[in-house]
Amino acid sequence: MPQPHRTAIRRPLYTPEERLRRDRSVWTVVQGILAPLQLIAFLISVWLVVGFLRTGEGAEMATLSIVIKTGFLYAIMVTGAIWEKEIFGVWLFAPSFFWEDVVSMGVIALHTAYLYALLTQSLSIEQQMWLALSAYALYLINAGQFFYKLHLARRSRCATGASEEARDTAWSPGT
Repeated sequence: MPQPHRTAIRRPLYTPEERLRRDRSVWTVVQGILAPLQLIAFLISVWLVVGFLRTGEGAEMATLSIVIKTGFLYAIMVTGAIWEKEIFGVWLFAPSFFWEDVVSMGVIALHTAYLYALLTQSLSIEQQMWLALSAYALYLINAGQFFYKLHLARRSRCATGASEEARDTAWSPGT
C-alpha cells in the first residue's frame, strides 16, 4: 500500500517571541561585534600560519595569531551560549542552532588541542600549525553554517515584514 505523502513541517528559525528577545538582547550586539573580529583574526592568522609553513619563518607571530584567534573563539562561544539561553532558554543546542553548536564543539576541541600542544610542546611547531589549520578548516564550515542562518533570518524578516505590511494595508481604516 502506498504511503501517504507527508510534508515536513519546519520550525521557524525564530518564533515571534524569540525574535523580539533577539532584537532586544545586548548579546545580539556582542555577537555582531565579536563575529567579524574573529573573522579578521582568522584571516590574519591563516596568512601568518601558511607563511610560516611555506618559509619556516615567523613562528612566533603565527603562534600569537592562533592564540588571539582562539581567544576570540572562546569569547564568542561563551557569549553565544549566554545569547542562546536568553533567546531560546537553553545554554546550547537550541533546535534552531543545534548543528551549528555541534560543529562549534568540534572547532573548540581542535583549538583547545592546539593550546594543549603549544603549552606542553607535545607536537612540533609544524604539527601545531597543521593542527591550527585543521581547526580553521572546521571553523570555515561553522562560519558557513552561521552565514546561512543569518541569510535565513534576514529572508524570514523580509517575508514577515512584507506579510505584515500586506496585512496592515488590507486592514487599514480606509479600506
